[in-house]
Amino acid sequence: MLLTRVTSLLFDAVLSLTHPQTCAICKSSVESRSHGVVCEQCWGQTDIFGPDQLLCWKCGVPSAGIVAPEDLTAVRCGRCDEQVFTAARACGIYAGALRETVLALKRQPYLPEHLLRELEMVCGREPLSAGTRVVPVPLHPVRQQKRGFNQAVIIARALSQLLSLPLDEVSLVRTRQAEKYRAGLDAKGRAETVVQAFEVCYPQLIGGENILLVDDVFTTGATASACGKALLRAGAAKVFVVTIARPAW
Repeated sequence: MLLTRVTSLLFDAVLSLTHPQTCAICKSSVESRSHGVVCEQCWGQTDIFGPDQLLCWKCGVPSAGIVAPEDLTAVRCGRCDEQVFTAARACGIYAGALRETVLALKRQPYLPEHLLRELEMVCGREPLSAGTRVVPVPLHPVRQQKRGFNQAVIIARALSQLLSLPLDEVSLVRTRQAEKYRAGLDAKGRAETVVQAFEVCYPQLIGGENILLVDDVFTTGATASACGKALLRAGAAKVFVVTIARPAW
């Protein structure tokens, strides 16, 4: 372990001299490759949810106030009541280091070690700790061909290894491509683009499982809800959504 740590430090030192990485936020030097495109200081200033963060038990949006541990499951924001999944959690708010890491992931299929540790901690807390099978949110084949890879798959593969859970890239498929670009759409508009867009091809793999549904960002919950509806209809016991980031509302 000590030898590995020393080797990593030496590698980082050589890399910073030969191929310096500029922080995507403050433009200073990124000291370690484990931080990805953002420096350690900017990671420290990013709003990441800790184990004591009060969240809506269903959608994971930050909530104000103090409640007893036994009352955490009763915390609800009221905006996610109609969404079809068991619970959703993110590492933190879509800003700072998390935002820049998500944007970098859309360009290159790489997850920095620092983010992987955060994702592992999220999945180790209740209720996501009950997950039994990892399923990425699929892209439509046409869009995946244009992009070259699906970032949700990259995250799902890493989580499958970290959590020692089976990875399922085949059961959930996207059968309908959004007719219009989703960026800038409100919650209603985004929901309309994913109505009946997902199907389960292999229900025998899904039946009775607690699914960890993986995506990069939880925005309005429309995609997670559409996927959750398909998975639960196919016999999944529960659907837990895990993402890198989410908005603060």
